[in-house]
Amino acid sequence: MSDGVLVLAATPIGDPRDAAPRLAEELRTADVVAAEDTRRLRRLCGDLGVEPGGKVISFHEHNEAERTPDVVERLRRGDRVLVVTDAGMPSVSDPGYRLVSAAVEAGIRVTGVPGPSAVLMALAVSGLPVDRFCFEGFLPRKNGERASTLAALAREPRTMVFFEAPHRLDRALAAMAEAFGPDRPAAVCRELTKTYEEVRRGPVAELAAWAAEGVRGEITVVVAGATGPVTDVASELDGIRARVAAGERLKDVCAEVAAETGLSRKALYDAVLAARVAERP
Repeated sequence: MSDGVLVLAATPIGDPRDAAPRLAEELRTADVVAAEDTRRLRRLCGDLGVEPGGKVISFHEHNEAERTPDVVERLRRGDRVLVVTDAGMPSVSDPGYRLVSAAVEAGIRVTGVPGPSAVLMALAVSGLPVDRFCFEGFLPRKNGERASTLAALAREPRTMVFFEAPHRLDRALAAMAEAFGPDRPAAVCRELTKTYEEVRRGPVAELAAWAAEGVRGEITVVVAGATGPVTDVASELDGIRARVAAGERLKDVCAEVAAETGLSRKALYDAVLAARVAERP
């Protein structure tokens, strides 16, 4: 195994005082600091009163694939490489996964500096069950793909955590109301650990109406899991597609199934179209 070490370090999600004491030490002693945004890194170093002791390189989603071989070569030579992203833990909906995979394959030691997590904090303050949960990251941007993704999660019994951009929050919550039902409990956690921190709790349809007025800041959404039997979009897809293949019109079938199950006609229609696109070679 190489003497090099890859260190993934969690950074504050808002308040710089939340930084782990080890973070400053790693910034000071690493041979290479790979930062998602070098400007934010400088700001963080200023808050922590530390100067990076090694070379600082940019390492973000647009150059991670290109830069990974060079970073792995540095690790092979024995360098200690520190990876930091803008907030939270690298590789969790942030750059880092490709590098970790390559380092593991090369037999290089990978470790981390634990610290702030928007996922865990949102879970803790949501008021929803936390004994079992799953992290789903960002939902697809396209309506059909988002509907299909949520349809597949309608029967998920665990509490679900999502990240979402503020300008898409209302559409994401509305899609959840269609896929999960309007009364599914949820919480929108905004600007966690920052001055204007806010946690809005309620039925997902109610939260969608609130978000339609406009929301700013970093967003984490927590949604309760399904309880008991659920009739969801995913469970109806095979039947709908079979009827369409037999000659019925898709719109008519979706309207009939929606009337029978209480599911959204649009959600059913979008999910069928998304399934067709996914099957194309």
